[in-house]
Amino acid sequence: MGRTAGISIEGPRIRDRRVTPVLLLPREGRFGAIGISAIGVSLATLSISAVRAQVAPTELPTLDVAAEGAPTNTPTDVAAGDAPTNTATVEGGYRVKNAYVGPFGERALVDTPFSINVVPLDLMKNQQLLSLREAFRLIPSVQGENIRPQTRGMQAGVVQNTRIDGLNIAATTDYPLEQFERIEVLNGLSSAIYGPFNPAGTFNYVLKRPTEAPLREVTLSYLSRSAWFGHADLGGFLDPERRFGYRLNLLQQNGETYVDGSQSKRQLASLAFDIHATPNTVLETNASFYNFVTKNLPGTFTLGRKATIFPAAPDPTRQGYGQTFGGDDNQTAIFSGRLRHDFDQDWRLTLGLLRQSNDRASTVPTNTLTDNFGNYTTTAATTTFSLDTVLSNQAALNGRFFTGPVSHDVVFANNGFLWDRYSPYVLGPVTLGSANLANPALFAARSFPDFKSRFLSVETLQQSFTVGDVIGFGEHWGAQFALSQSWINARNLNSAGVTTSAFNTSGVSPTASLLFKPLRNQTAYLTYSENLQQGDTAPNGVANAGAVLAPFRAKQWELGYKIDLERIDLRAALFQIERPFAYTVNNVYGVNGKQINRGVELTASGKATDDLTVFAGLSLLDPKLYDTGSALTSNKQILGLSHIVFNILMDYRIPFGPGLAANANINFASNRPGNYANTTFVDGYTVADLGLRYSTRLMDREVTWRLNVYNITNAHYWANVAPTGQNGYNSTDFGTGTLGAPRTLRFSMQMEF
Repeated sequence: MGRTAGISIEGPRIRDRRVTPVLLLPREGRFGAIGISAIGVSLATLSISAVRAQVAPTELPTLDVAAEGAPTNTPTDVAAGDAPTNTATVEGGYRVKNAYVGPFGERALVDTPFSINVVPLDLMKNQQLLSLREAFRLIPSVQGENIRPQTRGMQAGVVQNTRIDGLNIAATTDYPLEQFERIEVLNGLSSAIYGPFNPAGTFNYVLKRPTEAPLREVTLSYLSRSAWFGHADLGGFLDPERRFGYRLNLLQQNGETYVDGSQSKRQLASLAFDIHATPNTVLETNASFYNFVTKNLPGTFTLGRKATIFPAAPDPTRQGYGQTFGGDDNQTAIFSGRLRHDFDQDWRLTLGLLRQSNDRASTVPTNTLTDNFGNYTTTAATTTFSLDTVLSNQAALNGRFFTGPVSHDVVFANNGFLWDRYSPYVLGPVTLGSANLANPALFAARSFPDFKSRFLSVETLQQSFTVGDVIGFGEHWGAQFALSQSWINARNLNSAGVTTSAFNTSGVSPTASLLFKPLRNQTAYLTYSENLQQGDTAPNGVANAGAVLAPFRAKQWELGYKIDLERIDLRAALFQIERPFAYTVNNVYGVNGKQINRGVELTASGKATDDLTVFAGLSLLDPKLYDTGSALTSNKQILGLSHIVFNILMDYRIPFGPGLAANANINFASNRPGNYANTTFVDGYTVADLGLRYSTRLMDREVTWRLNVYNITNAHYWANVAPTGQNGYNSTDFGTGTLGAPRTLRFSMQMEF
């Protein structure tokens, strides 16, 4: 394996069947006296009283090379204590050991100086999750539904923050969880390793790869009312030499959901095909097509005037909050490839390319509340863009060398994307009519724009070059840094193809971390990051409409501690993010304040007892706006963000019932400001889910039955309240709201063939 020193980790190589990571730390010892005892106390609280005292393991688990892109089969009932084959990805109790960290590649989570949450495949299957929004609910640092995802109180950009296997994709469409091995969320700033984007975190979706053993898995589900679902997951190798591997996912879903006359339709065909050209070279290819259709589900709600406030959440099952002809009709096609070559045991080259087409026809209604008596006006076809195409690229050279006793894991990388947006020649909104929340109405269909008659309206090119190093100083101390030089070019065009405005900028984004490991299974870290972001464009209706503001630069400090015990992983992070805040003053849009978000994140995942698995998290957030020059908005909490969010999932294997397990999930969010002046607040919510699972053998086949009931108390609540803009407030942005789903049921049978 070459020379070993320091605390840096050498990632597993594809030529090796099993590789032990290099982490030279003392086999025995106690916590060092470092100034983070408060975090340690918080972590101990999360470990639950049922967790027995455990001695830190002297060796980390042996990693299987499959974690770096070819996961082997994992048992269905991982939460119940079975040991999956792919220990690098999941280790029982929904514990994930490695995650993708940009060009640094797969890294051990305990050694990364960032707060990273991962929702693994087995958790998604046991909870019968169908959408990314449902997966995000398990991560308290991710607030908000039905909008671009966000962490730590910052909204993501359309393309910049979201990725599949590290390659940029558009966030403004739905993706099926059935094609992903895990969902990874890196909280906060990471521009230095990914390139410019909003300081909203990085959302990376890892595709399923061919399995070591043949996989033949079919799932049939009843979702609610008349909605049914079928999914086939097939994988393995085509030849005995294991040079050609495949993973095929097919799904069909259709039927009525919780509103009479509604429709929820999903269709997926996804193929991953790997070619192992040599023991040191593998080409991973992927192709998928996804069709997503919804009709007559509740639309979004907005406030029409400053004096209007969000009412108590109405019943989402009532007809009239959506329209029978209104909804989404999206087709997403993705083609990607990644070539990985090991020059030797220390140096690797990775090249990746992804092409996405996201075709949308959105007629989701918007219900604008015009007063505090429940009156509203409904419009539809408000979408500005009906087609996004993304061509993203990445190249990374990773290597390991020594300067005396100091180890270096270096990376030289290039990544970026070309993003084109197309607008219909005829744009909405189309007014449908008016009604009252107490008596919602179904309106007659109107003539909507031809979403496919469109023109190129926005073109964005972004590219970054990154250099980074993970440095090991002896047995306990380490450092990590990354620096990216980025270029952003964007232009807006009218329907005649004439450029109406253009934007060009460049800049540097750095990050630096100091790491201390009192034991090999524990890491304390301090990280500073800066984040380059394209400046906002002034909205219509202001004196400088269309003007592009100078690039924004956000800054973040993060202090964290991570512990991997024998049965449970504990994480804690303290952070502060500061960024410029843009909004309209005296009819001019510009930077007129700053947003500072401070918070604490605590998570625990693993086994509290032999039979009880916990997947839990707590987010304490203080998001405020400062220095606006106005007492109305200065020193006020940001619209729509809760101070407290937590989620706890408990999965219990019933000892007296072989193969039987029960689970309960509780999601809580405190109240949220309903406007920027904080004169009104929207109620928080508590939503509880219950589930039952039974695994057995039927006709000599492994079968798992699952029953899940969501929102078991049938609570009516606002799942999301958020500003319309990504970064600022334009003085007419009074917020949008999305209703939470009512009580629903899912029942499924999964069989292995």
